Amino acid sequence: MRRIISAIAVIGVLTLAMLAAVSTQPDDATAVPAFARKYRMSCTTCHAPIPRLKDYGDEFAGNGFVLADQEAPRYYVETGDENLSLIRELPFAMRLEGFIKHETRTDRDVDMSAPYNLKLISGGALAKNLAYYFYFFFSERGEVAGIEDAFLMFNNLFDSELDIYVGQFAVCDPLMKPEVRLTYETYQIYKQRVGDAQADLSYDRGIMLTYAFDTGTDIVLEIINGNGIGAVDDFRVYDDDKYKHVFGRISQGLGDYLRIGGFGYYGKENDNNPNELWMAGPDATLSYQDKLELNLQYVERRDDNPFFTTVKPDKEVETRGGVAELIIMPKGDRSRWYGTILYNQIDSDIDDHDYQTITGHVGYLLRTNLRLVFENTYDIEYEENRAVVGFVAAF
Repeated sequence: MRRIISAIAVIGVLTLAMLAAVSTQPDDATAVPAFARKYRMSCTTCHAPIPRLKDYGDEFAGNGFVLADQEAPRYYVETGDENLSLIRELPFAMRLEGFIKHETRTDRDVDMSAPYNLKLISGGALAKNLAYYFYFFFSERGEVAGIEDAFLMFNNLFDSELDIYVGQFAVCDPLMKPEVRLTYETYQIYKQRVGDAQADLSYDRGIMLTYAFDTGTDIVLEIINGNGIGAVDDFRVYDDDKYKHVFGRISQGLGDYLRIGGFGYYGKENDNNPNELWMAGPDATLSYQDKLELNLQYVERRDDNPFFTTVKPDKEVETRGGVAELIIMPKGDRSRWYGTILYNQIDSDIDDHDYQTITGHVGYLLRTNLRLVFENTYDIEYEENRAVVGFVAAF
């Protein structure tokens, strides 16, 4: 108990020291990342706060990282070849995160976890209706993690609202995007694998098709390998079996404040002793004037042979769970202070997969592109606690 109190005291002092610097900072940020540099706009045009996307940011990404009403001057080099598009200055940005952490389940009072993440980000329009995006982790939790998101995007094909993404992306991106969440704690149900099965709703390789109707209806279809983003085998092949997995989602906007949706996922793994699986569930987002946003996700999953045994089990392995996230921004997208409450829950026939946490998170924008955070997560399942104070910077 004494170690816990002293650790919390250290974290509290460091938090106050950082917040004490607030009064000495001017209101306007001068450093902005790649897309903001291109269009000479504030990061708040698309994010509030970084890296969380506003609706306008979603539209910008869905339009191939091009503003519908304007184009940046002299974006391409004039080469005299009308079929060649060369970006004059390749856009790059950086994201740096660092934390000081205390967890009761370890015997370390305080852990200095900086840098926790350092990534290089690049993206933009390669030509009309053709864009790219990727980021590279120079360091993720002390290791060179490599590439996660990396894809080409074909935008507005056949003069319609059809977009096609080819490459590497998070399967759950059409639902809730973990990469732009505000909390240190992630959306656990999306990365939960069952037994020895490789399939989950996190990163994978494949093709994603999206279509938006004038009625506010969005449809997404993904065809993926189903085994994550590991390295190739001896034959330079990524997929480790003959099967492909399918993900589909449909969502509908209802007025200005509510969007509801539902998804389904089906796949099969392992050529010798296959595991057939499916996932499905509803989701909803309720928002009010950029001041309140409630995100809800439920996932039901079944695996008939997740340990790839020669004789299939008599009963399917059942796994279910969900996420509830409330974001509070008192002054909308101009808020310097914000708060987040996040609830994670997983209940599985495999007891080791059970997970239940509640997270409280408070942040302050010291600059538009520098966010200070304090977060506490309580593990309900194991009665453990994790306190984190740190920063997230983009430049």
